Amino acid sequence: MKTESSKDVARILVVGGGYVGMYTALRLQRKLKQELREGTVEIVVVDPEPYMTYQPFLPEAAAGSISPRHVVVPLRRVLPLCQVVIGEVTAVDHDARTATITTLAAEETGTGHIDVAYDEMILAPGSVSRTLPVPGLAEVGIGFKTVEEAIGLRNHVLEQLDIASSTRDPAVRDAALTFVFVGGGYAGVEALAELEDMARYAVRYYHNIKSEDMKWILVEATGKILPEVGPDMGRYAVRELRSRNIDVRLDTRLESCEKRVAVLSDGSRFPNRTLVWTAGVKPHPILAATGLPLNARGRLKCTAALQVDGVEHAWSAGDAAAVPDLTAAPPAKPDEPPTECAPNAQHAVRQARVLADNVAAAVRGGPIQNYEHKYAGSVASLGLHKGVAHVYGRKLKGYPAWFMHRAYHLSRVPTFNRKARVLAEWTLAGLFKREIVSLGSLENPRAEFELAAGTGRHNETS
Repeated sequence: MKTESSKDVARILVVGGGYVGMYTALRLQRKLKQELREGTVEIVVVDPEPYMTYQPFLPEAAAGSISPRHVVVPLRRVLPLCQVVIGEVTAVDHDARTATITTLAAEETGTGHIDVAYDEMILAPGSVSRTLPVPGLAEVGIGFKTVEEAIGLRNHVLEQLDIASSTRDPAVRDAALTFVFVGGGYAGVEALAELEDMARYAVRYYHNIKSEDMKWILVEATGKILPEVGPDMGRYAVRELRSRNIDVRLDTRLESCEKRVAVLSDGSRFPNRTLVWTAGVKPHPILAATGLPLNARGRLKCTAALQVDGVEHAWSAGDAAAVPDLTAAPPAKPDEPPTECAPNAQHAVRQARVLADNVAAAVRGGPIQNYEHKYAGSVASLGLHKGVAHVYGRKLKGYPAWFMHRAYHLSRVPTFNRKARVLAEWTLAGLFKREIVSLGSLENPRAEFELAAGTGRHNETS
């Protein structure tokens, strides 16, 4: 890839290969196919990973309903007309229109980084987990934002069942069978519900563990969970979870988790070996290094046309952007800020279409359009055959909501290849039993060889 820009070639730099980044680049390569083939336009996509993760499927991947490789979409395959660079943008000089990128090759050769020039920049780095200064959280907390974390958590939960089954120490057993989830949004509730479903199924194969022996605890700082589906469906979700002996604690905060003891604001203490943190996200740190205007929450200030406010040739959408919601009611007071689009997948996918059209229009010299979409509603899974939904004013629960959840996300996952594979896996899962094997050794694949080569249990004496 050339690092310098050319007067004859318009380079579009896409920072991030997630929802917005991948969908925007996908539409751009269709809209600008002729220019790309003629060599008058280049699209460069930069992301630390060579794939896009379809995050709504992470809970099902953690539960074993979907294979991990079907939750991700390889960028190089779906973006054949784009240049995909596996690296991370660490700084942006928009006045000079250059971005500093650290790549794997740069780290190996010791060159540090490369500077890439661009004509149009799309900032779509997404978000990262928002952590709080809770004592012990950094040491024992488990995130749930990537496919690696989802599969690692699945292996970890099954490993805890093995520990509990093989110990005679009641303290170790109780801690292994206690699972604490912090955060009552989509990620926390769906991950807990799917994993509890999986674990309850798995314990039938353990001679000395019963489902009643496990403690599943959901900690939420506010007075409700799943606010996107509305208060009625949120209350139903609480009742559904509690009917499965899941301890839902509202208006409760995690005060400490040092020494693997979760201390809650209501005074409860839970020794545990599993603490999953899903209490919100925050904009990617790269946004602060761009020098572009940010709002109070650290998101880029954008216009309804998805341009960075007051800045030419810079665009954004999704989690990174504060985009005014043109379908919302105007603020009650003149000094109040306008309502912004929620940072969710529903807006991100639709914003990507408008963003791609506008960037293509900017390259060709055509008019741009505003993004306008009325929020349709939300669906959430509460485990196998259970869910809640609030879509276009209609409220669904139980099996219909679960079916709608699967149907909606199957329609949204990118590429026909992925749709077919996911549908096939769901079909097979309905015909055969769940897989309950832990492959925790995948996280350290060289451990066995190191034992054999060193002083481990396979060492041979000469």
